[in-house]
Amino acid sequence: MIEFLQAAETAAVAGQTAAAVEEVTRMGLWELFLKGGWLMWPLLILGGITIFIFVERYMAIRKASGLDMNFMNRIRDYISDGKIRAAIELCRKTNTPIARMIEKGIERVGRPMSDIQTAIENVANLEVSKLENGLPFLATIAGGAPMIGFLGTVMGMVQTFMDMAAAGGTVDMSLLSGGMYVAMVTTVAGLVVGIPAYFGYNYLVARIEKLVFQMEANSIAFMDILNQPVK
Repeated sequence: MIEFLQAAETAAVAGQTAAAVEEVTRMGLWELFLKGGWLMWPLLILGGITIFIFVERYMAIRKASGLDMNFMNRIRDYISDGKIRAAIELCRKTNTPIARMIEKGIERVGRPMSDIQTAIENVANLEVSKLENGLPFLATIAGGAPMIGFLGTVMGMVQTFMDMAAAGGTVDMSLLSGGMYVAMVTTVAGLVVGIPAYFGYNYLVARIEKLVFQMEANSIAFMDILNQPVK
């Protein structure tokens, strides 16, 4: 008789587990979102901010990286012919960080080379600072979103143990499911937000570093143009 009761209890637990699995299978994303509790809303906001920052910065960096390969050759020709105004107009029409950097150097033509180099470096630093706008916040999301998810895990486990204590000796899977949902769903959501933010941040940093290298190369090329002997 005891074995029969144990078997019946085991079957009941198995039935409850199967029902819970079936419920999760039928459950949509919105239902899972709601199961995660109030912490899902900050994660949703951070996810939207991540997408916005990445797309906006990607487009800005892509635009800044676009430069005519013949740009420096035309600058060389204008300066060699003494057409300083034409060189400045070309830089303004090009309207990229490299062009603005070269424009500042052209405006300083006639001054000591150290002054020209300093002016170019100052503009380059300002342009890089503009390109990096928003990236610190993206890095913060990459580290903070998983921590929010972990906070949800802890809160869910606390809720689960509180439900177990309130239930006394009888443990019902449906009674504990609320806390487990909060624990698991928030963890997944935190990682879903944090991982793309992490990879997106590193990708944008790599693109900026590549652009910085191009700016340095064009700066050296411009200084070489100024140092060319007069024919």
